[in-house]
Amino acid sequence: MESVAGHTMRGAILPGNSTVEIREFPVPKPGPGQVLIKVRASSICGSDIRCIYREHLGKGPEGYQPGTIAGHEPAGEIVEVGPGVKQRKVGDRVIVYHITGCGNCWDCREGYLISCTSSKHRAAHGWQRAGGHAPYLVTEENVCVPLADSLTFIDGAFCACGFGTAWEALTRMGIDGSTNLLITGLGPVGLAAAMLGKALGAPLVIGTDLSEARLRRARAKGLVDHAFNVKKLREEEILSAICDLTGGHKCERSIDCSAAPSARVLALKGTRRWGRCAFVGEGNNVDFQVSEVLIHNQLTLYGSWVTSTRHLEDLVEFLDRHRLHPEATSDPEFFFPLDQIARAYELAAAGDCGKCCIVFGD
Repeated sequence: MESVAGHTMRGAILPGNSTVEIREFPVPKPGPGQVLIKVRASSICGSDIRCIYREHLGKGPEGYQPGTIAGHEPAGEIVEVGPGVKQRKVGDRVIVYHITGCGNCWDCREGYLISCTSSKHRAAHGWQRAGGHAPYLVTEENVCVPLADSLTFIDGAFCACGFGTAWEALTRMGIDGSTNLLITGLGPVGLAAAMLGKALGAPLVIGTDLSEARLRRARAKGLVDHAFNVKKLREEEILSAICDLTGGHKCERSIDCSAAPSARVLALKGTRRWGRCAFVGEGNNVDFQVSEVLIHNQLTLYGSWVTSTRHLEDLVEFLDRHRLHPEATSDPEFFFPLDQIARAYELAAAGDCGKCCIVFGD
């Protein structure tokens, strides 16, 4: 391709007042060990809304640096490599694992750069360094995960955080043909958990949400077998229905993707004795009787934060093998060009739409 050195590009920032601003930035140049990526898709995450878009609330790893190009779920094509790049090459289709770390702490060596313990070296695209809401992005070679040819760039963007988060929690708990699955919260991560849970073998997938639009989407796409509106049914009614559907046992596995305190409790109470539950929804709190709900039911509770680079590679291989497309959990009406990014964030913040994604042409 023609060199873009010295050129400028338009990128989106989040001022923190429920608006989006587009500014001019220089096209970045890759340094040693880095690659320049032509971004093809960059999706919007719930944490972008919760911690940046409405107000700059994040601290530490979620602390947004004002003026930084937003977007931490990018996928694209490598168009230039810097000195010392060892494996990636021009033309490679990649997902960007959105954290770069020190590379030396235990978490980094295990591939969990999300949990890097170095405050000096840990940085997240779209938070502390330029993200994917622009046509070009520079990142380190070691966070580029190959994107299978069978997957679209939107598939790749959805994997970068949301599907990766669901995959990590489900595989950590263990899902197979003997484990029914309860999902509380049917937003983008909840729908990812539903698609993956079915593909991993869960014979029954039950979902709950308070948004009728989300419930309709989950049903229409065949991602859940049963879905309950928590605004229309009391907790005891939903639990009774779950018991009826599972022969009185409840679900062997559950995952809360909502971060709502009541949904977290519902996920625990809807889990079968000796079962496993994961919390992946960020923020908020929870209050329950530990002995009655957790200990006496012999439950295992997991806290799971995104995924590792290696497990993201495993996810891509799984999707390729099963011919699954993450973008099918949303709809084309929620995919926007950069000049309509304000509308994309407005819809995402409202919470009833499918996952929104910014797409870039040639």
